[in-house]
Amino acid sequence: MPTKPERQQIADAALQIYLASIISESQTLANPPTSSDSESSDELLGNRSSSSESASDDDLPTASDSVLCILGLLYSRRYLADREPINKGGENLQLLLTDWKHTRPDIFRAHVHMTPECFNVLLAAIQTDPVFHSQSNRPQMPIDMQLAIALYRFGHYGNAISTTMVSLLAGIGYGTVRLVTNRIMTAVCWEQFRRAALYWPTREEKEKAKQWVEDNSCAAWRDGWIMVDGTLVPLYSRPGFFGNSWYDRKSNYSLNVQVVSTPDLRIVDYSVGLPGSQHDSTAFTETRIYKEHQVLLEDGEWMFADTAYPLHDWCQAPYKK
Repeated sequence: MPTKPERQQIADAALQIYLASIISESQTLANPPTSSDSESSDELLGNRSSSSESASDDDLPTASDSVLCILGLLYSRRYLADREPINKGGENLQLLLTDWKHTRPDIFRAHVHMTPECFNVLLAAIQTDPVFHSQSNRPQMPIDMQLAIALYRFGHYGNAISTTMVSLLAGIGYGTVRLVTNRIMTAVCWEQFRRAALYWPTREEKEKAKQWVEDNSCAAWRDGWIMVDGTLVPLYSRPGFFGNSWYDRKSNYSLNVQVVSTPDLRIVDYSVGLPGSQHDSTAFTETRIYKEHQVLLEDGEWMFADTAYPLHDWCQAPYKK
């Protein structure tokens, strides 16, 4: 369950005090003290009470009014503690994109977990996405920097990808780290990017795949030239929303990823986003091949799958798990 921010915790406590004060004041108004009670209390106090003092007591704020003032002060400030700037610089990020990318590709790959050539191809594929272009008077940071920051987070684990560590590394604000990551995820989930990054094999590539299957299995399996299988990608921690839905059969919180590839391991289709608790047969329905198999596959062609998938004439499991 997500933890409540400090402001909300204080507000909840103040609200409880406010409700208790209202109940107490209501009971006092419903049962006011009698004159005899007032006289006896004056005798106990040595008759030191006066009418002027009683009048001044009436002017004092009630407990509920005091709590309302506290709540007003609580929400009148954006931050509870004073904000002080942190000295940060983006020297390492600049070196990564301007120097190490060309002179030390091993260091570049250690940061973003892909080669410079692949990085450039990915950058060219997403740079036209509308998420990177707005009408704001304040321009966004360069797209290659946003991509490098997001890839750094995707390729690392634990505290290394916290907003604090990444913001200090890149010389940007804490909130910018999440904003940049969300932009990159929006871009790679864009349908236009999916179709630009993946394309269905040409007739020559399809024939090459069929020949490989025939050479390495048998002629009867020649038309089964693509394969599908699922894998579980573990998550760092239990998601805050619908957390139990992500709990898989291997006792991890994970994502179910479906991959469709040719025999040379070139991915031609995929689906991602469903929780790890989903069966492969359910996650498979999110792929393009499942939705458009009548168009993508010619007569007699089929794909290899195991018995976890729904079996059809175009999706077969000629072997046992």
